[in-house]
Amino acid sequence: MGSAPGLVGPVMVQLVILALVGLAAQLVDGSLGMAYGVTSTTLLLAVGTSPAMASATVHLAEIGTTLASGVAHHRFGNVDWRVVARIGVPGAAGALVGATVLSRLSTSAAAPVMAVILLSLGLYVLIRFSFFGLRKRAEGRRPPTRFLVPLGLFGGFLDATGGGGWGPVGTPALLASGRMEPRKVIGTIDASEFLVAIAASLGFFLGLGGGGIVPGMAVALLVGGLIAAPMAAWLVRHLPPRILGAAAGSAIVLVNLRSLVTALDLPQWLHMPVYAAALLLAVAGVTRAATGHFRSGEGAAVAGGGAEPERAAA
Repeated sequence: MGSAPGLVGPVMVQLVILALVGLAAQLVDGSLGMAYGVTSTTLLLAVGTSPAMASATVHLAEIGTTLASGVAHHRFGNVDWRVVARIGVPGAAGALVGATVLSRLSTSAAAPVMAVILLSLGLYVLIRFSFFGLRKRAEGRRPPTRFLVPLGLFGGFLDATGGGGWGPVGTPALLASGRMEPRKVIGTIDASEFLVAIAASLGFFLGLGGGGIVPGMAVALLVGGLIAAPMAAWLVRHLPPRILGAAAGSAIVLVNLRSLVTALDLPQWLHMPVYAAALLLAVAGVTRAATGHFRSGEGAAVAGGGAEPERAAA
């Protein structure tokens, strides 16, 4: 196997590093419902891979990782399959269009706008779960189809054109709806991403041809992701919902703040203070959520009974 474009050094070392990145990315993605595509694509871009080739490679790997993640989440009762169908099918359509567009056009002009939207959603989710906790939800109520279809279309399009975005778009939107507890939001988003990954890979294959994908990179990322998928699903099943929601909001803020800083080309001396302030906010939010959870015993009293009663029932 030859070296991939933009990579230097022994091929085996490169692939091992990619596998470790895939493992770490899937552990975060499977636990918080986002960041596999963003993390993996960022690495490929950093070593000189073109945006279309990076996104194509990551999405090919995601066919396997999202399938494994979906199965693992299903086994732990983290998936609402009705929501998967209603958001995943339009998500696949959006991804197919997005992959075709990225194969021909640059989306750099849209980066600041998308980062602001996602950063705002992340702040909302972080503040809500940190300071207001979880509100009781009516049993059997799900986000309506009129909400899920456009969300899927937008998330799928952004995921393909940005090399990641299904989780950062879908996770905060479903969390903000208040109709699904965090672990089911994460499991449902991960399971539905399987459809998005297949559609995006098809779109890139049609737009770029076989030469647009780096098989060695895709396999390395896939191997790491397959190892991490069941561990991440177990974490989601056992972490308290309020803490999980605050952690997801923190991840959204940190990931998209970095994207915004990069897109706006802020002076280098501003980077560290901005990141430090965001990190302090995230730590404070998660700490506040943990304090509120253990003080009020929300795991058994809210979110339709929370995770504990459901485990007892199972």
